[in-house]
Amino acid sequence: MSQSRLRRAVVALTALPLLALGAGQAVAAPTPAPAPAASKVTAIEDEVARTLAASLADPALRERLRTATAAAPAGAELTPLAAGLSGATARGLAATTARADRAVATAKGLGDLGPLLRVQLADPSMRAALDAGAAPLVATAGTDEHARTVRAYDTAGRVRGLDAATLPTRPVYLVDIDTAKALTAGMDLLQRELTARGITPSAPQAPSAQAAAGWWGTKITSVEVNDDEEPWFKGAAEMFSLVSGFGPDGKVRVDSVAMPYLQYDGTVYYPNQILVNWSNYKYNLADVVLMEDDGDTNYLALAQAVAAVLLTIADQGAYIPLVNAVLAALPSSWWTDDPDYVESWYTLARTSTGRLNGARGNGWMTVEPYWVSQL
Repeated sequence: MSQSRLRRAVVALTALPLLALGAGQAVAAPTPAPAPAASKVTAIEDEVARTLAASLADPALRERLRTATAAAPAGAELTPLAAGLSGATARGLAATTARADRAVATAKGLGDLGPLLRVQLADPSMRAALDAGAAPLVATAGTDEHARTVRAYDTAGRVRGLDAATLPTRPVYLVDIDTAKALTAGMDLLQRELTARGITPSAPQAPSAQAAAGWWGTKITSVEVNDDEEPWFKGAAEMFSLVSGFGPDGKVRVDSVAMPYLQYDGTVYYPNQILVNWSNYKYNLADVVLMEDDGDTNYLALAQAVAAVLLTIADQGAYIPLVNAVLAALPSSWWTDDPDYVESWYTLARTSTGRLNGARGNGWMTVEPYWVSQL
C-alpha cells in the first residue's frame, strides 16, 4: 500500500521514568494490565460484520452496498444504507445497525450521535473483482495491529481467517466507526467534563490591556508521525492533543485540540493550526500529549481520569511539567494493544520556533509564534 495506517504499538508505561513534578510531587506510572480479549466497540463491530455478511445473500442489498462504497470510498454509513431498502433482510440489518450505533456511542461515553458505523472496501484494488461478481467477505477494522489473522465472515455466516500481513485477493468489506464524527463529539464532551471538574475555567479571565488587542499563540506549520508499517485492515486515524499548563488563576488547565487531518503516518501535513492560546496560561511553558481515537476511546473516562490526577497538583510558583501526570492518568488498557497515546512534547514555549521532536521519537512538528489580533 502507498500509505500505511496510522496506528502504533505503544511502549510499556513502566519504561517511562518517573519525573519530579515539583517539591515532593511525583506521579507513578501504573502497571499495564493485560489487554481484554475484545473491547466493547470491537465486539459490537464484529457482531455487525457477521450480520452484514449474512445479509449480503440478498442481491439487492449486495448491489446497494457495492454502489454505495464506490460512491463513498472513505466509508458509507451503514444504517441509512440498509434503511433505504425494503425487505425483511434490509429491515433486520437496519435495526441491528441502529442498535449498534447507540451501543458504540455509549461505549465511548457519548450521547446518541445517529449513524456511527460505516462500511468500506478494504483496498481499492479489490473493486475490479467486486464489480465482476466476486463474493465479498466482511471483517472489522480492529484495533490490534499485532494480530496475525483477521476474522472475516461469508454470506453463510462462516468464519474465514485472513492473513493480516497479506492483502486478500478476495474482496473484503470493513466495518468501522466514523471516528471523525466521534472525535468532534468527544472533544466537546472532554472540554465540558474538564470544565465541570475544575480543570479548565468555564469563563476566561479578565483581559489585560495587552490581551484586549489580541493574544499570542503557537501555530503548527507542519507535523508528521513516523511510519510503522501497518497491516491492510487498518483505517485512517483521528488525532487530538491535550495541551496542559497552569491557568492565570494558578490551577491546572487542559485544552483539547482536534487534529482530524492527521490520519496517516509517513505523511507530512501543513495545517497552520493554532495549538496553544497563551493568554490562557500563567507561565510561558506548556506541555502537549498527542493521542488517537482508535475506535475504543471513551472520552468520559478520559476526562474523569485526567481530572482526578491533575486536581492534586498545585501551583508552586514555578512551571511544573504535566506530561507524565497526564500519561499516568490514562487507563492501563491504553498501554497495551490500544494505541491511544502517540507522542508528547515537554516545555513548549511561546517563543518556540522550528522543528520540535517528540519525547518518544515517534513524531515531530514545526511551530512558530503567531499573534492573533482583534478585528
